[in-house]
Amino acid sequence: MSGALTGITVIDLSRVLAGPWCGQIFADLGADVIKVERPVAGDDTRSWGPPFMPTDEGSPSGEASYYQSANRGKRSVAIDISRPEGQDLARRLVADADILIENYKSGSLARYGLDYATLSAINPRLIYCSITGFGQTGPRAAEPGYDFIVQGLAGLMSITGERDDRPGGGPQKVGVAVADLMTGLYATIAVQAALIARMTTGRGQHCDMALLDVQVAALANQSMNYLATGRSPGRYGNAHANIVPYQVFHASDRAFIIACGNDSQFVALCGAIGLPALPQDPRFVRNTDRIAHRDTLSALLEAHFATATADEWIAIIQAVKVPVGPINDVAAALDEPQVAAREMVVAIPHPLNDAFQMIGSPIKLSDTPVTYRSPPPMLGEHTDAVLTDRLGLSGEELAALAAAGIIDQRD
Repeated sequence: MSGALTGITVIDLSRVLAGPWCGQIFADLGADVIKVERPVAGDDTRSWGPPFMPTDEGSPSGEASYYQSANRGKRSVAIDISRPEGQDLARRLVADADILIENYKSGSLARYGLDYATLSAINPRLIYCSITGFGQTGPRAAEPGYDFIVQGLAGLMSITGERDDRPGGGPQKVGVAVADLMTGLYATIAVQAALIARMTTGRGQHCDMALLDVQVAALANQSMNYLATGRSPGRYGNAHANIVPYQVFHASDRAFIIACGNDSQFVALCGAIGLPALPQDPRFVRNTDRIAHRDTLSALLEAHFATATADEWIAIIQAVKVPVGPINDVAAALDEPQVAAREMVVAIPHPLNDAFQMIGSPIKLSDTPVTYRSPPPMLGEHTDAVLTDRLGLSGEELAALAAAGIIDQRD
């Protein structure tokens, strides 16, 4: 079955997470994604372990789980683009490609003749997506940028974590690299918009994506709260800046979450848990009232929820259709019946592990569904096939390039 992007060719020069995440989405949607990596070492994240995928025999394979999380469905070609012969191979691959993704520091690829100006002259229809920490312009454009630094710089950590006056208070980073992941998503949107624009203009274009821009944009309501008041938002821990009660509570055995999004849900919640008078209290009638008396209401509810187990409260509250749920660890999350029903854990046999599994794509398309054509590739797994099929290189030419260290072939 054809995917939504079948027939589109992507040259993925990116490493680590933001760029590879974008490339993996294109692969899921049917594009031919050719991942160009350094010989011998490959993508930086290939060495970011343990954990490593186990082999069929149960021993570590050397294939890092971090790398595998963002690279399924691609073909790996190992080319040394620091050398003129490798640069020539890369330019030839780009000559009839639709998209190139790269995350080198701004201006770095110009010295290899792989910058947008050079490649767009070769292929005017090329959509060239640059992903950097700070973008192609501005005083910090030449600096490297990492997710952790951007989470702090963009203000996300200032609103993440418990308040300073509470145990464990202080700024916290998010448990996954959200600036990287969101930049990968925004990059995917930008590139697909450029593909649609190309249908009209006949031209490709340069997509300039920055982690800092994305994280600032993704502050969403918190940045608007600042623009409206002139006051920087603080940290609310597991509570919400604009809605109460919308937070973690502690039952007699463990914590759980209530996300009460409006006044009618608050009335339903209080009726269900045996506190029907609370919504009539002038301090708690409207959400604006509850925000003003946040600590008082939270203390009342916290004491009440300590009288039964989390599962008991969840069942009671779910019955009146107020959003509520447990705080799962990853194992419990993947064991949720809804996760199974949505086929979010998928089997993709790997040459070293026939029972290999990954987290699936959340994209559900009715006519051109996502497909999982292949597992994350081993380094240089497709060097010969790609250079033969796309560039017409002979076995003798491949052998000469390999002997010179220009390419890396997998036995």
